[in-house]
Amino acid sequence: MARLAQTAGLTDVQQEILKTVREFVDKEIIPVATELEHRDEYPQQIVDGLKELGLFGLMIPEEYGGLGESLLTYALCVEEIARGWMSVSGIINTHFIVAYMLKQHGTQEQKDYFLPRMAAGETRGAFSMSEPGLGSDVSAITSKAVKDGDEYVLNGQKMWLTNGGTSTLVAVLVRSDEGHPEGTAPHKSMTTFLVEKEPGFGEVRPGLTIPGKIDKMGYKGVDTTELIMDGLRIPANRVLGGTTGRGFYQMMDGVEVGRVNVAARGCGVAQRAFELGVSYAQQRHTFGKAIAEHQAIQFKLAEMATKVEAAHAMMVNAARKKDSGERNDLEAGMAKYLASEYCKEVVEDAFRIHGGYGFSKEYEIERLYREAPMLLIGEGTAEIQKMIIGRRLLEEYRFQG
Repeated sequence: MARLAQTAGLTDVQQEILKTVREFVDKEIIPVATELEHRDEYPQQIVDGLKELGLFGLMIPEEYGGLGESLLTYALCVEEIARGWMSVSGIINTHFIVAYMLKQHGTQEQKDYFLPRMAAGETRGAFSMSEPGLGSDVSAITSKAVKDGDEYVLNGQKMWLTNGGTSTLVAVLVRSDEGHPEGTAPHKSMTTFLVEKEPGFGEVRPGLTIPGKIDKMGYKGVDTTELIMDGLRIPANRVLGGTTGRGFYQMMDGVEVGRVNVAARGCGVAQRAFELGVSYAQQRHTFGKAIAEHQAIQFKLAEMATKVEAAHAMMVNAARKKDSGERNDLEAGMAKYLASEYCKEVVEDAFRIHGGYGFSKEYEIERLYREAPMLLIGEGTAEIQKMIIGRRLLEEYRFQG
């Protein structure tokens, strides 16, 4: 077991789960990740293995067939998986956010219907907020739902769906002005719809099209897509929670948990970069000795290890805060911001340690170098995190004058 990024106070069950996941990563993911990534191939065999381990139901309550584990357990598992290949953690994360939103906000019928199948990995989740003309500005959503009898008709275009093709359930956030008079604040006139669909590309149900995979610099293997709704009819009982106008709050709750997940991914990728860097530094010789013996490289390794340790500690703190039932948007924002920035820096230092070989597709660090930037953007950019952190700090430290 590595010396870095240890977590104190874990139960025997948590330790056993993490040991199992780490062994799976070392045996089933790391040996094939780079090859699959270069081919941009969906890791079906890995996903099937994770399904068998029960990871798709990790945080789903036991009454619905899940393992009923904490956010901390989940985040530590994500850290291990991202250490192997970050794309695989993305496949699980979007599924998990939808399951979490259902667990927290769904009607009893929605929970009974979806959660057991999600726990088994039969129904696979994706969620959709972003649109082509907006990123983090969720209030600018233009996709719309209009009531028509017992159904809603949805129109609009969504962007950046992780699992867009492979998922069979998409939680979609759209504007729904029904019951909300003109001038209502934008975030109070949004609704989350639970949209079931066939996996694949093209028209996956009447009125719903998934055009195809977006070609990306990194974060390959996992399918990232658009979603086009043109007269998509959804029954009223598929409004998350049964009431319109609550979608913004439901999605933000899901994203808050997702930010802990992105922090965990940053920790995992940084750990792997450190492992690769420290290993290469002891094998590569210059001027008659291993480069690890040069002070310049030791300084790099010291900085990298400190960043890995700090990011892990903040991520664990944010997860534990949410598990205790407390508000954790400040801690989650800080953890996501620090872990993603440190991840980029640790990966770059490992890349520099590799010298010219870091530029070669034969070496794993080349893949990590292309994957790390996604964490600076996903689940809200670094700038958005800083805005959230700044506002929350001003709430906590209001000037008494």
